[in-house]
Amino acid sequence: MVTVMVTPTEDGHGRGRFMNRRQLLWVAGGAGIAAAASVYAKQLDAGVPVAEGTTSRAASVKPAPPAPAPEPVVTPAPIAASAAVICRDAWGARESLPGGVRHTITRMTLHHTAAVLGDNRNAPGRLRQHQRLHQDERGWVDIAYHVGIDRNGNIYELRNTDFAGDTATEYNPAGHFLVLCEGDFDQEAVSEEQLHSAAMAFAWAAQTFEVSADSLGSHRDFAATACPGADLYAHVESGDLRRRIDALLAAGTVDLHRVCGPEASEIVAAVEAGAPA
Repeated sequence: MVTVMVTPTEDGHGRGRFMNRRQLLWVAGGAGIAAAASVYAKQLDAGVPVAEGTTSRAASVKPAPPAPAPEPVVTPAPIAASAAVICRDAWGARESLPGGVRHTITRMTLHHTAAVLGDNRNAPGRLRQHQRLHQDERGWVDIAYHVGIDRNGNIYELRNTDFAGDTATEYNPAGHFLVLCEGDFDQEAVSEEQLHSAAMAFAWAAQTFEVSADSLGSHRDFAATACPGADLYAHVESGDLRRRIDALLAAGTVDLHRVCGPEASEIVAAVEAGAPA
């Protein structure tokens, strides 16, 4: 509170007089401004924050940091081709045995069974025979190949791709993605459906394991064998199979999705009943 001492003043005649009301207010206001200015100066000297709206506070406010740039939206590639892969349980596979060689897939290789398939209804039973031979007689952990394809183009899940395949010949299949076409193509002609599904499996592997389609080969390219048979090998040697793979890769994502449970069992039952392609 500011106390204003009011003293009489003299008029022009030497007589003392008191200030009128307007003069009193003017004097009091001036005293208040002076007091406020004194307090403000002391606050600045002491480093005390001053009231909002003063020059000192405005100078201390830092600009807000810029907002971060929005994350780019990644649009998945369109699925250009899709096919079902029949789960192991549906075709009657046994469990894999303990062991096996873990590997990283770096190339793709084509095989045949060298056993005449005949009617396609025999395909699931042949896979069971192959697995028993490979496990019981050859001592391998599982059927030797990663994917099997029958005459109608059905694709079967075989050995886990985390593990290298096996062979009775002298080459080392570690690093190879192995596709088995069911049949003996020294005595049978490969079907269009089988070729298409082989290309699908290889295109999927090229995308999944990031390997080049240039790595495509056949068993006879690595070992002294007639596999995969003359008729099937002609599609490798001529570049036909490679062109099919390239066309699928150029079109977009190739999706192989596992089909299991009752749906897969129904597919196998239909194959064994002689259902057409």
